[in-house]
Amino acid sequence: MLKLSMQALVCAVSLSVAGMLHAAGNAPISIKFAHVVAEHTPKGQGALLFKKLAEERLPGRVRVEVYPNSSLFGDGKEMEALLLGDVQLLAPSLAKFEHYAKQIQIFDLPFIFDDIHAVDRFQQSPQGKSLLTSMESKGITGLAYWHNGMKQLSANKALHEPKDARGLKFRVQASAVLDEQFKALRAAPRKMSFAEVYQGLQTGVVNGTENTWSNYESQKVHEVQKFFTESNHGAIDYMVITNTKFWNGLPEDVRSELEAVMGEVTVEVNKQAEALNQASRQTIVDAKTSEIIELTPEQRAEWRKAMQPVWQKFEDQIGKDMIEAAQAANSAP
Repeated sequence: MLKLSMQALVCAVSLSVAGMLHAAGNAPISIKFAHVVAEHTPKGQGALLFKKLAEERLPGRVRVEVYPNSSLFGDGKEMEALLLGDVQLLAPSLAKFEHYAKQIQIFDLPFIFDDIHAVDRFQQSPQGKSLLTSMESKGITGLAYWHNGMKQLSANKALHEPKDARGLKFRVQASAVLDEQFKALRAAPRKMSFAEVYQGLQTGVVNGTENTWSNYESQKVHEVQKFFTESNHGAIDYMVITNTKFWNGLPEDVRSELEAVMGEVTVEVNKQAEALNQASRQTIVDAKTSEIIELTPEQRAEWRKAMQPVWQKFEDQIGKDMIEAAQAANSAP
């Protein structure tokens, strides 16, 4: 009797373990997508669209959780979290990658691109595409470029000419190129996380910054900055990245479908980015809290001349061929 009871117990436990394993095998793949900006920005909308399409195309097989506004990891922690596997998708600004691949600093060079269309042409070129896979030896795989938009300057004084920036403290991302960009203007760069910018400007820890219209408006920077200069001196774009080991470990059909979804989302994000930036610019105009300074072609040429020596300083790190490819992208085929 006891022998039969023991056999029944072993059988029951075996069935229970098998059931648990079966359930675990059928559990959806969890993908945490974290970012540091508001949901209505181009990046925020892109993350939500990726979640929607991925879960529609792969029902029950993937679950995407989106964490906006540094709610999961902030600027300083998100890359470490990706490498540790605590988050599976990020879309950091391209300025964040200098420690992983020096060539990506090409995007930080001031006035290297004439406009967002030139940025797009470069990203679709062989040189641009090669940067997506340039960090795989360090465990990071690039999946796509997402546009945010062209950068404008903000300050608590009017910036018409390069000399107007002298002595001001500008918030920058952690980027050696951006440090040198402001040093070329005889200004003082100050590294600061995105989430701290409003308070930094409000309290005078920094006097100005650089960003896109959508980021300015979403963070209400126009409440604490009197002047914006429409310089279009660079792009703030993002690279959507994943942990290489995680991505390569996905079932092939899942990975293939997620790649297709990412391609569709990228087209939509890049299409909407300019419209969102222009709407944000108009919101700032309507708020009447700040003045937007529009540069003449001659003034813009002066700013470019003042910042262009930064190109030479980083040519050895970035590569002359990469810089030439970026300049070539300014001419439409």
